[in-house]
Amino acid sequence: MTKRDYYEVLGVSRDSSPDDIKKAFRQLALQYHPDRNPGDKGAEEKFKELNEAYSVLSDPRKREQYDAYGHAGASGQGFGGFGDFHFGGVEDILNDFFGFGTIFGGGRQRSRRGADLRYNLEIAFEEAAFGTEKEIVVPRTAACAECKGSGAKRGTQPERCAACNGRGQVSVQQGFFSMTRTCGRCHGSGEIIRDRCPACGGSGAVREKRSLNVKVPAGVDNGTRLKLRGEGEAGQNGGPPGDLYVVVSVREHPFFVRDGEHLLCEVPITFPQAALGDAIEVPTLSGRKKLTIPPGTQSAQEFVMKGEGIAVLNGHRRGNLVIRVVIDVPRKLSKRQKELLLEFQELSGDSPGPISRSFLEKVKEIFG
Repeated sequence: MTKRDYYEVLGVSRDSSPDDIKKAFRQLALQYHPDRNPGDKGAEEKFKELNEAYSVLSDPRKREQYDAYGHAGASGQGFGGFGDFHFGGVEDILNDFFGFGTIFGGGRQRSRRGADLRYNLEIAFEEAAFGTEKEIVVPRTAACAECKGSGAKRGTQPERCAACNGRGQVSVQQGFFSMTRTCGRCHGSGEIIRDRCPACGGSGAVREKRSLNVKVPAGVDNGTRLKLRGEGEAGQNGGPPGDLYVVVSVREHPFFVRDGEHLLCEVPITFPQAALGDAIEVPTLSGRKKLTIPPGTQSAQEFVMKGEGIAVLNGHRRGNLVIRVVIDVPRKLSKRQKELLLEFQELSGDSPGPISRSFLEKVKEIFG
C-alpha cells in the first residue's frame, strides 16, 4: 500500500514552519486519539499515520532527508539515514493533552488526582429551612501518615530505578524502530522501594474513617450537592486528593408542603368562622402566628403570610407561607344544632351564595 505524503497527512504545506506543523498535529491527534474513538480501527490507523508523519517532520534532520528522498529517506535508504526511528517528541505532546504516553509505549507514571466521593445526608425539614451543621463520618483512602505517602519505611527514601534510570520506560529495538514501553521493574513509577512502610505496605495510602463537620446552608432541597474540596480519595504519585460531594435529602413534613421557597398548608375552620370572620392561630416554621379570617370566607380560599416560607439558597430572603382554609363540616350534630341549621336554612330562603350562583349559571349555560 502506497504511503501518503507526510505533509498531506498533517494537512500542511511543504514550507510550513515547525510551529505550524506542531499545531496541526495537536489538533488532529486530539481528534483521532484511540481513547476518544474506542473500537474505531480507522481512527487508530489514522492516529498511527499522524504519529509517523509528525515524528519525521518535527525533526529538522529527518525532515531534510524526507524532503530530499521522500519515504525512501524515512526508511533509512537516503544518505545518512535516520538511525533509530522513535516517538519521543510525539509522546511529549500527547502527554500534554492526555496525561499519558502514546499507544506506542507508556512513560513514567504521572501524579494523578484522587477520586471524588459521594455522601448521602438526610436532614429534617426545619433544618433545610433554617440551615444546620452536621457531623459525618466518611470512609476514604488517605495518604499514609507514617511515610507521608512515599510508601518507603520511615527514615528511607524510594530509589531511582536502575532499569529505566528513573524514566519509567525502557526502549526496545525492533529493526529500524526503537519502541518504548513501561518499565517492568518499577511499573512506570521510575522508583524502587527497598524498605516498604509497614503501615501501608508500600502503597503510600491507607483506609480511614474521617469525621467532618458539614455546614448545611438554609434553603437546601432534595438533591442539593455540597462540595468539600480535598476531602475525597487520596491522589496517586503525589497527586492532589479528590473532592467530597454531600448530597442532601430532606424528610417530609407532616403539615407543610414545599414548593420551591414557598410553603403550602391547609387549615380547617368552622362554618361560623367562615361566615362571620375570626382571628385564628396558625402554625408556621417559626412558631404560631395570628391570621385574620374575613367574613364571607369561602372554602379553599388562600391567604399569604409573607416571609414565613423557606430561605432562598445563598440568598437574603425567605419565601411565603400560603394557607388554604377548608370549611370543616361536622359529621354529627346535636338536636339543637340541627334545629338552628334548619332555622338558618329557612331564613336563607332560595337566595344562593356566590359559589352556588356561579354553578347554577354554568349549568344553565350548558344544559339550557
